[in-house]
Amino acid sequence: MIKFLDNNLHKIYKLSGYIAAIFLILVALFILIGISSRIFGFYIRGLAEYSGYCMASASFFALAYTFIEGGHIRITLFLEKFTGKKKWIIETWCLSVATFFSGYLAFYFIKMLIISFKFQERSEGADEILIWIPQTGVAIGSTIFFISVFHQFILNLNKH
Repeated sequence: MIKFLDNNLHKIYKLSGYIAAIFLILVALFILIGISSRIFGFYIRGLAEYSGYCMASASFFALAYTFIEGGHIRITLFLEKFTGKKKWIIETWCLSVATFFSGYLAFYFIKMLIISFKFQERSEGADEILIWIPQTGVAIGSTIFFISVFHQFILNLNKH
């Protein structure tokens, strides 16, 4: 059962990485359309905002995949100095702190999303899009990141 859950969580993290890549492609596409529109003399409202929204979503969807693949800045230089029980204690402490803060982050992004949806807030940009739409990607990405950090914390606890 644990192996099944572990495998499915890794699939979610990989899917999150693919979604981040799609958002990065959208960023490039919106920027290219914006440049082209200026060259050909027409204006499309909100392209700069849309590329910013996609960049935020890409950043947060990439967090979990990058964390699991070991791409985040870590304390490995510090951890290399320790072995055995001391290393496990320090890793456990670091993962518990990271779990707390990533959970706090996810909680408040979800809370912000709910408030924006409830009050039907609109962006202040030229597009005046309902702000909960781009906030959804950030909230989902931060939640997947929290799950990935908590997952690593549980796996680390099972080492000893």
